[in-house]
Amino acid sequence: MQQFNGFLTDRGSKYAVSGGPVASRADVKAFLKTLTRDKRFAKASHNTWAALLLDAGPVKGDDGEAGAGLVILRMLEREGLHGHVIVVTRWFGGTKLGGDRFRRVQDCVDHYIAHADLPARS
Repeated sequence: MQQFNGFLTDRGSKYAVSGGPVASRADVKAFLKTLTRDKRFAKASHNTWAALLLDAGPVKGDDGEAGAGLVILRMLEREGLHGHVIVVTRWFGGTKLGGDRFRRVQDCVDHYIAHADLPARS
């Protein structure tokens, strides 16, 4: 599991991004379970995620942040990154971000893709 914690804040909300290889829905579930064993992530406002699974296709979860999983999924598709889950975590800071919340999700995924040790893609 690779994590980039607290690199982004916006109007009090704090963000982290995590990810790792997965091959199935069960792997995604196990990844999320491992992540939320850390109390900081378990208490987060949202742990939104997406993955492009080779056997099951695209899967995503918004965790109350409607539309955020789809943003991550589209970015994975654009990168051609299969067999990898990316989770964007948000700790709500008290100010609603409106549409900017999707830009912050994009910023997190961009950061992850740029800095994580990812497999070569075709």
